[in-house]
Amino acid sequence: MDFGSVDVRDTCDDVEGAGRATAGDTAGGKGEAAREAALGVEGNGVRGPATGGVRRPAIEGSRAPDAKGLRALATEAVHAGRDDLARQGLHAVPIDLSTTYPSYDSRGEAARIDAFATDGAEPEGRPVYGRLGNPTVARFETALARLEGTESAVAFASGMAALSAVLLVRNAMGLRHVVAVRPLYGCSDHLLTAGLLGSEVTWVDPAGIADALRPDTGLVLVESPANPTLAELDLRAIADACGSVPLLADNTFATPVLQRPAEQGARLVLHSATKYLGGHGDVMAGVVACDEEFAGRLRQVRFATGGVLHPLAGYLLLRGLSTLPVRVRAASSNAAELVRRLAADPRVARVHYPRLGGAMIAFEIHGDPHEVIAAVRLITPAVSLGSVDTLIQHPASISHRIVDAEDRRHSGVSDRLLRLSVGLEDVDDLWRDLDGALGRG
Repeated sequence: MDFGSVDVRDTCDDVEGAGRATAGDTAGGKGEAAREAALGVEGNGVRGPATGGVRRPAIEGSRAPDAKGLRALATEAVHAGRDDLARQGLHAVPIDLSTTYPSYDSRGEAARIDAFATDGAEPEGRPVYGRLGNPTVARFETALARLEGTESAVAFASGMAALSAVLLVRNAMGLRHVVAVRPLYGCSDHLLTAGLLGSEVTWVDPAGIADALRPDTGLVLVESPANPTLAELDLRAIADACGSVPLLADNTFATPVLQRPAEQGARLVLHSATKYLGGHGDVMAGVVACDEEFAGRLRQVRFATGGVLHPLAGYLLLRGLSTLPVRVRAASSNAAELVRRLAADPRVARVHYPRLGGAMIAFEIHGDPHEVIAAVRLITPAVSLGSVDTLIQHPASISHRIVDAEDRRHSGVSDRLLRLSVGLEDVDDLWRDLDGALGRG
């Protein structure tokens, strides 16, 4: 069975944004309106009730780059970062918990530290100190870079630590201005808006990115599908609009199973690894996949600020990657079926679900969303997402509470919006719980 997304154009009579242009339309020369539309492909808006079938595009054929050719994504997920184990007589990944590493060659250590200070390249040979790097964490970084199709990846203690490091790298170069598109994860929005790291942000619609760029613009930041509305963007068109300014795409919701932003022109790919990459709600981490030049700068910031990832977390993340394609596809199948049922339910005003599919759903209801949160029994009412169990939360109260109320509403985060992270439970059990929580509407 092919797992993937529901195309709500096939399931509903009233679809918002169904006529949006794609990058192919733009290339075909359909005019300025098409170009602007291609920069902002909205998340599908469905007004229930509706009827129709479910289309599930196949994604099993996704492939990730391999230095020796091409290996399927599922193969990379299992083997990347572990390719040397069999030759060492090992099967499970070893966990290196050392904070420091003995060396009797202090002159050699000085030379290696000098080299790191120059370009941030990982020291060759034995490790030096836990803040410079860790072998177990390095395995996860290698694996994630291969899945995203980038030269390198740098892991941090959380997704926000990873984003902060990116901003600090650009700030240190005198490039403090950021152009960003809402919605973003609420804390990312707050970090930029409050200027906590000295950054200045200009919020724009996707079509306004090029006009917003300045000589001191160091970064363009987008999230697609976006948290929490699941609005989608044409990353390739946005990357073209950025010119020489690096595009950072938050790929937390999609994961490399559904999209690889680097293939569409993003220089930086951000993950809250706490979510799908870990996948079991028991590890907190962040990671940036990028080219080696930028990775070196990120390592220098990580060394200076101390936002390092614990080796046990690196081990759990590497283990999580091995089942990532299976989990994402199975949860996406559940989500597609729930979208079909929610879209046909008169108690639901609107369903948001991305065209690329995935396990995240957002839906607006006619009733009180707080009553739904209080009434679920199988589904867990909690922040975060991407776990094997299903989570529900009210963004306006929690994940996006820190964002100004007017900015929330302007970016589509209504007070009646609920966000559902669909897990691996039986879909009929999930629907039974949702149906009961929605009540009589």
